[in-house]
Amino acid sequence: MLPVEHDDPINAKILAISEDKIEGFVREPFEEIAIRSGVDVDVVIARIAAMLRAGTIRRVRQTLLATNLADGALVAWKVPVDKTDNAFEWMFQHDPFSGHVVLRSTDTVSAGSDYKLWTTVKVPRGFSLAGHCELLAQKVGAERFRLMPAKGIFTLGVGHVRRRTIEPGSKADAPAKMIPVQVVDLSELEWKVLLALKREFAPEEIRPTPWAARAKEAGLSLDEFYRVAEQLNARKIIGRFSTFLEHVKPSAGGVRVTRFNALFHWAVPLGREIETGGEVGRHHILTHCYWREAGPEFKNVNIMAVAHGTDKRLLLDHKAAIDRHLSSSGLPVSYTNVFWGGRSEIKPSEISPQVYRDWLREMESLKR
Repeated sequence: MLPVEHDDPINAKILAISEDKIEGFVREPFEEIAIRSGVDVDVVIARIAAMLRAGTIRRVRQTLLATNLADGALVAWKVPVDKTDNAFEWMFQHDPFSGHVVLRSTDTVSAGSDYKLWTTVKVPRGFSLAGHCELLAQKVGAERFRLMPAKGIFTLGVGHVRRRTIEPGSKADAPAKMIPVQVVDLSELEWKVLLALKREFAPEEIRPTPWAARAKEAGLSLDEFYRVAEQLNARKIIGRFSTFLEHVKPSAGGVRVTRFNALFHWAVPLGREIETGGEVGRHHILTHCYWREAGPEFKNVNIMAVAHGTDKRLLLDHKAAIDRHLSSSGLPVSYTNVFWGGRSEIKPSEISPQVYRDWLREMESLKR
């Protein structure tokens, strides 16, 4: 019986690489994990498959920079208290275009603290993001929602195992560079390869040359599949090949990867967003950092970042270190806050236009 907890020494070495260090499209991702972790490739394959079967790893998949493929936003929802749980379940179970579904709270009553339900939403090109959220609001009885599309991305990764030992204030030598959000158009062939690429791997698919079966599924030779995938990679459409840990719920053995999920908010002056995002985003503890406009409901917050950990006090120490760095860098902050994640479910957002059309027809049929 292979060890399946994330803190087993060999598993930890593998996960420190496989969570978020394999960038772009790689022909032999498990071999690359083996080379970079120093663990034999057969062991890497066996351990990842075992952790996936046990639920320690939630999913293994090629991620996409979906912000470049579909219109998306972080959405805060104001839902009556007695409808919140049902709204959460509906978003998770019935909307394939909602990715993260999270209940959030603040330590004190503050700007936006009555927006308890937070989701990420993406809709394919040609469809309305606002219209989609209006439909969702009707379905779940939301009173209001606030759309917060990303205007720029400074940090995007996972790496929970690697981040467990990071000290407050630890940061890169240079500010994070902002990746602008630019939606791209794809050909029918590119969509075919992309949809085959992004599907989650079953445990039995964790093997050498994992893309061979996906190429066959797409009706392409492996060389043609590689050619198109590498073109997509060059166009900055491919994200990382990642193993996603179950970081919300305890494992079968009762071990948690993280316990707290903090969404940090900062409001900075107009025109200083890129500079501030770069300084925030260079901090190693952060898994995400974006420029988003939260509006007056949230005191005009425009820089947001996410950090995970097992100790709430330590996460606040990390934020305090970021705050001190902003102050010492001469970057004024008019308002800041922390929204803590509670109950959450995470799934990849669907981005296929055809799936969206089918879903809309299903929603229409439910009205009859």
